[in-house]
This record gives sequence, structure tokens and C-alpha cells, in this order.
Amino acid sequence: MTDPGPEPTDSSNPIKPQEDLEGELFAAIDLGSNSFHLVVARYEHGTLHVIDRIKEMVRLAEGVNAEGTLAPEVAQRALTCLERFGQRLEGIADDRIVAVGTNATRRMKDGWKFLAQAEKQLGHSIEIISGEEEARTIYLGVAHGVSEKGQRLVMDIGGGSTEFIIGREFNAIMVESLFFGCVALAQKFFPGGKISRKRWRRAHGAVSVELQRIAADFKALGWEEALGSSGTMRAVRNVVVNNGWSERGITPSAMLRLREEILQAGHEQQLVFDGLSDRRRPVFASGAVIVDACLETLGIEQIEVTDYALREGLLYDLIGRILHADPREGAIQALMRKYHIEVEQARRVSKTARRLVDAVRKSWGLPKQLARNWLAWSSQLHEIGLTIAHHGYHRHGAYLLRNSDLPGFSRQDQLVVATLVLNHRRKPDAESFDKLQDRLRPWVIRCAVILRLAALLHRTRCAESVPAIKAEASGNAISLTFPEGWLEQQPLTAVDLENEARQTQRIGITLEFS
Repeated sequence: MTDPGPEPTDSSNPIKPQEDLEGELFAAIDLGSNSFHLVVARYEHGTLHVIDRIKEMVRLAEGVNAEGTLAPEVAQRALTCLERFGQRLEGIADDRIVAVGTNATRRMKDGWKFLAQAEKQLGHSIEIISGEEEARTIYLGVAHGVSEKGQRLVMDIGGGSTEFIIGREFNAIMVESLFFGCVALAQKFFPGGKISRKRWRRAHGAVSVELQRIAADFKALGWEEALGSSGTMRAVRNVVVNNGWSERGITPSAMLRLREEILQAGHEQQLVFDGLSDRRRPVFASGAVIVDACLETLGIEQIEVTDYALREGLLYDLIGRILHADPREGAIQALMRKYHIEVEQARRVSKTARRLVDAVRKSWGLPKQLARNWLAWSSQLHEIGLTIAHHGYHRHGAYLLRNSDLPGFSRQDQLVVATLVLNHRRKPDAESFDKLQDRLRPWVIRCAVILRLAALLHRTRCAESVPAIKAEASGNAISLTFPEGWLEQQPLTAVDLENEARQTQRIGITLEFS
């Protein structure tokens, strides 16, 4: 097992310096609850220039019922769209593409099954991100599209959720994701497309109640400008401006006029406004209710609308990771500080885990950067549960990781790290691996074995306790060869390895050592 050299300062891709990205293509896919978006951009002179956009009204949220089951016809609509997106991605490097699912995919009971089909049609992996991560990424995209300085409030109305963020420059300070969106609200309060004053009041009241949860904190923090992103905000802005109810942006007086016009129409099919597309009409009234409630409850005088949103944020986040500005590393470091993790022990385990994975990666078929990332994160956090109690601390640690807000992490990566921490010691929890996507499960099991070995080899917590080890893997087996006579001088390690060989058999891995 050769020494790969110094540890990187973070776990992001050790790719090219900034100037080497010049001219490269990047793509982001947003599987929204209302629309699916694809944006392709070229990196030039330190910034991204969009060269293509595709948007399709899939209305995924319409097909997810209360039990989290996705209607077959909606699933097919989504898969057909992704197949078209997949053709547009041809010729773009895989590590220059990012695809995410939002509220509707979060709500699916068997979301991984749909994602497996979706990934096949798209030809690329898809991550499900949390509402808070969605909000952070939206803010990053919006921040790159505005030039004004100062503190700003950003609101993004989706099909199934609405995100609120207060930030300054490129940093999100406060983020919230609330469970209402234009598709969900239309289904609940405007079924059949019927619009009445009573239905409007009920929808407005439901949104206002949710907004009260965040209103006091957001007002206390304050903002100098309010920005809206997403199709709903753009549609409302276009209607009030094109009809002369506002000179620019969305104001309370403009919304009062729009509300009366919507109520007078009485049905979605009668919503004929300059600036409103036919595709947007079925969810326009519900979207307008949300905008109206935001203005009133948060006391906003005017909302300016930006064309930048989640997909642009995904692109800039991807660029940041490539150029070693990875928010995931910041999240890991924050947890290490918060839970008083012993940095030197984490570093030792991380270094050995990386040496082991580099030695067996090819023969075990592990994806290089993904495996390195998982092991770096889980190595640094494997003792996080000690803050709660030593007994069962691997279980405490897994719980903390499953339920913490980790900026930059997809739900998938967060679950993988929690699973690795849960299984880094004692009897492996075989059922925990069943919760992972089928394509990831064998990789995570093998990474768990590597983490277990790294933690075992550093049980004494000594700086120079592990010699050069030859590691080899084949099929479902891994073998370690230690320097001659070393194990005889380390009786505790020898016994631990004997026990470990029995434990790894429980998850289908044969461990041999000599």
C-alpha cells in the first residue's frame, strides 16, 4: 500500500486550476415539483455563460398522493422528459453534470425506485436534496445574478415547497423551506380550477399560518431588498407590469389589483392576462396567493424578480467544488468543532482509510472520488457520537448525521455517511445497507469494511501505530499483509482482526490477514 502523499485540505475534487476550466461545458438538471429544468453553460473568464435552456412542465407533485405513491402516467411523463434531457447532455463530461430532485421526490415513499428509472433515462446520477440545501443553493444562484450589495431576502416558490433565505453577498445566513407550493396549493384549495373568494381566503390563511413560523426571526434579521426567483414570481411580475399595475417588481397595490382580477375570472381557464402563458395558468392563482401572503405577512414593500434560481446555484456550487471551495468540507469542520471531535485521531483514521481505498479501489470497482469523499467524511466524523455516550456511540453518531443540516450534502451522501459511521464498529447492521440505492449498496459495504479496518488499526490512538501494509482485494474478499513480526508484537490488534474477520462475513466480505 503506497503512500498517496499529503492529505488534501478538503475532500473536494483535486481537479484543474481555475484557468484550465476555460471553455468547458457544465450542465445542471433540476427535477422540480412543477417543472423540470436543464441549463447548459460554458465557463469563460471566471464566470458561467448560459448557452442553452430546456424547461418542461412535468408537474411531478400532481402525481404524488398522500401516501407518497407516484402515479404511473406522471412517472412516464417525467421519464420521457429526462430521456430528452439525456440526449442534450451528450458530449458533456460526467463530472461536469449535476442533477437534483426537490420536494416531490422528497415526498415519494419509494423515491429510490423512481430515481433508478430516472437515472437510466437521463444517463446520469440524480441526488435528492433537503429543503434547506435547496434554499442554500437557490441563494447561491440568485447571488450570482445580482450586483447590489447588502443584505437580501430571497424567495423561491416551487411546486411543492417555498424557500426563504436571508443572505449577504454569496453567504446564506438564515434558510427555511416551508411545505407549500403552487401545485400543492392548487390541488388542495382550487380543485377543478375553480376560484372563489372563500377558496382564496382559505388558501391565503393556510400560507399565512406557515409564514408566521418564520416571520419574527426573518424580520428581526432584516433585509435591504427582497428578491423573487422561479416561474411563479416571474409570471406574477410579468402580469402586473404588462397590465400597468406596477412599473417594476411586485408591490402590495399591484397584488390587490391582481387578486380582484383573478377572483372576477372565477376559473383557471378564464385567467387571460398579458404575460401569462397557457402552461402557467393551472397554478397561477395558487402561486399568486403565496406571493400575496408573503407581501402581507413579512411586510414586504416590493419584490424584484431575478432569472437566476436553483439550476444556476447548482452550477456555481459544482464549480466551487472543483476549485476547492466545497461547502461540504465546511459542514464537516463545523460538526467536528461542535461535537469536540479529536482532530488528530480523525486525521489518522482518515489517512489510513484513504491509503486502503487507493490500494483496493480498482480491483473492488469503487468510484475514485466518490469513495474517497465518503471515507474522508466518515473518518472525520466516526467518533461524533462520543459526545452523547461511549456506549453505542456509533449509533448515536449515525442518528446525529441523519438528522443534522449539512450544507452542500445531498440526502444520498448524508445517508451514506451516516451508514458508514453506524457500521464502523461492532456488529454490522446489515439492514441499514438495504436503505441505500441498489447501485450504491455494494460500494458502501466495501467502504464500510475499509473504515472499520482504519478505525481498528488506530484503536491505540498512537501517532505511529500503523506500519506500511499491503492491501489487496478481489471479488468479495480483502487481504492485509503486515510487515513480518509486527502482528506478533501487537496482540490486541491481532485479536481485533480475528474478530473483524467474523464480523465482515455478516455483510458478505471475507477478510484475510497475515
